[in-house]
Amino acid sequence: MNDKKNRKIDPFIDGAIPPEFISESIRKHSAKTNIGGHSLFLGQVREDKKGDTEVEAIHFTAYKEMAINKLAILREEIFSKHELVCIHLYHSLGKVKKGEICLFVFTSSKHRKTAMEACEELVERIKKELPIWGKEIYNNQSYHWKENK
Repeated sequence: MNDKKNRKIDPFIDGAIPPEFISESIRKHSAKTNIGGHSLFLGQVREDKKGDTEVEAIHFTAYKEMAINKLAILREEIFSKHELVCIHLYHSLGKVKKGEICLFVFTSSKHRKTAMEACEELVERIKKELPIWGKEIYNNQSYHWKENK
């Protein structure tokens, strides 16, 4: 097995994922000339309205050790199923304000369709399988635990 594929990676970033971090990640891949397609997913905190209240932010928490272990297994499964060159995944912890990025998934392959299918599968599995939770914080300072959809 390739160490790059099955290693344990800590995907967590404190706070929002800066746009500069995302653009730098993309820029670094221009030197990898065996890649023909990339697929990116950016999860952003949206301003949901619930009655008279609006979401101002989401506070993310995780069972980090379990999430890191599960992510290693998930990465290996995705690499085994799809012919990928690389997978990158970052998720916010702590408070992320509306309009800010909280999830960055980036897959690369020789062919675009492979990268797109792998990215979509990875996003869906992250939402269902990783122990990460979000508490929506409203403009009246109340909160509600968010359901992953």
